[in-house]
Amino acid sequence: MPPPADSQVPIIKPSPTADFPLRLSRSTLLLLAFGSGVGMGLAPAPGNAWFLAWIALAPLWVLVYRSATPLLAALVWGLGYHGLALSWIRDLHPLTWMGVPWLASLAITGFCWAFITLWGALLVVLWAWLLRRLTGIAGKSRTDCTVWFRILLGVALWCGLEALWGRGVLYWTSLSYTQSPHNLAILHLGQLSGPLAVTAALVAFNGVLAEAWLQWQRQVVLAVRRLLITGLALLLGLHLVGFLLYSQPLADATDSALKVGIVQGNIPTRIKLFEQGLRLSLENYVKGYERLAAEGVDAVLTPEGALPWLWIQQPTDNPLYRAIVENGVPAWIGTVGLRQGRVTQTLFSISATGELVGRYDKVKLVPLGEYIPFESVLGGLINRLSPVGASMLPGESNQRLQTPFGQAIAGICYESAFPELFRHQAASGGSFILTASNNDPYGRAMMAQHHAQDVMRAVETNRWAVRATNTGLSGIVDPHGHTAWLSRFRSFETHAHTIYRRQTQTLYVRWGDWLTPGLLGLSSAIWIIRALRRN
Repeated sequence: MPPPADSQVPIIKPSPTADFPLRLSRSTLLLLAFGSGVGMGLAPAPGNAWFLAWIALAPLWVLVYRSATPLLAALVWGLGYHGLALSWIRDLHPLTWMGVPWLASLAITGFCWAFITLWGALLVVLWAWLLRRLTGIAGKSRTDCTVWFRILLGVALWCGLEALWGRGVLYWTSLSYTQSPHNLAILHLGQLSGPLAVTAALVAFNGVLAEAWLQWQRQVVLAVRRLLITGLALLLGLHLVGFLLYSQPLADATDSALKVGIVQGNIPTRIKLFEQGLRLSLENYVKGYERLAAEGVDAVLTPEGALPWLWIQQPTDNPLYRAIVENGVPAWIGTVGLRQGRVTQTLFSISATGELVGRYDKVKLVPLGEYIPFESVLGGLINRLSPVGASMLPGESNQRLQTPFGQAIAGICYESAFPELFRHQAASGGSFILTASNNDPYGRAMMAQHHAQDVMRAVETNRWAVRATNTGLSGIVDPHGHTAWLSRFRSFETHAHTIYRRQTQTLYVRWGDWLTPGLLGLSSAIWIIRALRRN
């Protein structure tokens, strides 16, 4: 006896699109994958087409199930996304100022660009392989459970892989940063579970769109309708939650105010470590410090490596140190330090009397630039892209930067891409963010992305952020992600701004990234239950 008509899944006759994209040629499918990856690469700064991130992953999701070569499609998508987003690496060239021949400089830059692009693309390939491996070929079942499980698993796998990549030293291009600095509502999801909450939102919506397309190909009208309605509700709901967090008043207390000064020295890297650069560094940073001290600031921040030589052991020989003592205004000086007999990239906190009250050593050192990976094996074979004579010593991950105004949250250079460093410091009492960076020789694209990273860290921790860079873009960011001030590109500048110390703790600061383990645990439990039922 046939089931009642209303219990049957609504199906209409197949259309000519039912076998799409299978009927397309392999090269066309790869072009589609590459194009959608490029679309994702246009989402972060400086392209700022952040809305593309909400649709650019969906084509790859479809190809994972409908392409005969899903891993190749994933690789091509990853090359498009990471290759474009990281194209600012080209600004390394030329390295002739280091004595590297022009062609060798071109080869070194090309290798760096290719390596970090492939490293990012590997994440995409692993995601595609795991998703297809764990869920099988789409279309074998018409149950909603299969569709929703694929979406859940796709989100969990991507977040899990990003969390894994983020524990290394080479991951800059999390999907979450495609929304910074403009989509502030969605960035506030980071206050709940960090940047991977934003990543999860993006992957989930793309997954819903992709699954709707797959169901439409199979002409399952009811499933398509449900998915599209759910997708719209998800998009609006996520932005609504973020907007509610964004709308919370800052309510900064006047007694927590701190007037900080920033000096952007604008010392090009090509001269920074030579006599001309050393002389210009002292001139610009002493001049900038004294100008800000005269404006009545409470403290002054300089960029990473503002004074790139060892002087802290004999500070009275340094004109900048003498200016600090004479003017009685504390300073945070980016320079090199010593620990365990090795050089560190350090931000020193110096009081109004010249006392060294705190230091923060850079944890995430730049491979080849600040240390040699596998130094015992490769040290004699690799000429590092840095004139520093030996690998630097990384700082401990549990550091606390003490200042005359309480504990600060510190980050040096591309540590801005590692949110856990900031979260741990906020959880232990850090009340404002200080980042010191040297973005030279990179151009506006990298500088804009770096600023976007710090916008995310300010929102996630609900802290004011002060950014000092060598050549740009220095800035001030409030806890809601608004850029209160942004410097010009490659210019000497000083700026004074009032920020506020804060002790609030977001859910992310208290609990960390609880969402990713939750997603992985839930999807694993469902997968095991389904496997047991099949057996």
